[in-house]
Amino acid sequence: MGKNRTRRTTREAAVPTPFDEARDELFQHIMRCGVIGSEPEHVTEWFDDTMGYIAGRYYELSERQLSELRVLGERFVQPPKATAQASSGVTVG
Repeated sequence: MGKNRTRRTTREAAVPTPFDEARDELFQHIMRCGVIGSEPEHVTEWFDDTMGYIAGRYYELSERQLSELRVLGERFVQPPKATAQASSGVTVG
């Protein structure tokens, strides 16, 4: 039978970087602490405290990486943007 079989190669699992680990931990904290939907001033205060914790825990991260991490977290807590369909009042169905 003329099937062309590909060989499976074993891949080592990719080791997450400190940035990846910090991002995942930050998102877990966001979900656990109920930051989503909080008042903006509470979100800012929460991020100030939490980013201090993250900076101490992941000392390998640069200031730039910590800043990027905060931006990702702040975007994560934002409510979803309305789609053009939803804002125009068009219903699908």
